[in-house]
Amino acid sequence: MKNKIMKNIDASNVMALSDLVAYQDGQVVSKTLVQNPNVSLTLFSFDQGEEISTHASHGDALVYVIDGQAEVTIGNEKFLVNAGETILMPAEIPHAVSAPQKMKFMLTVVF
Repeated sequence: MKNKIMKNIDASNVMALSDLVAYQDGQVVSKTLVQNPNVSLTLFSFDQGEEISTHASHGDALVYVIDGQAEVTIGNEKFLVNAGETILMPAEIPHAVSAPQKMKFMLTVVF
């Protein structure tokens, strides 16, 4: 397919997002689906206890939990986000994501 914007995912194929990224012991695993100046779309799996440490982004970042539970810190506030739930991490506000249990999520960042 010419000029395909998304990568690492089959077109015209029904699939479960949770099947597109595998758990690995003691690891954070990511699969980038889109990366350009306007948007980033990435699937993540975290083993229990793994985290992405506090940082800030120039874009609004939407976390959608696919499996398990995420602990999301935005500024000084902590949130537990369960499978099927989402939370927005606003641009320029320090945030972090950790896994109190194994979890998978899709991260969409809009710049």
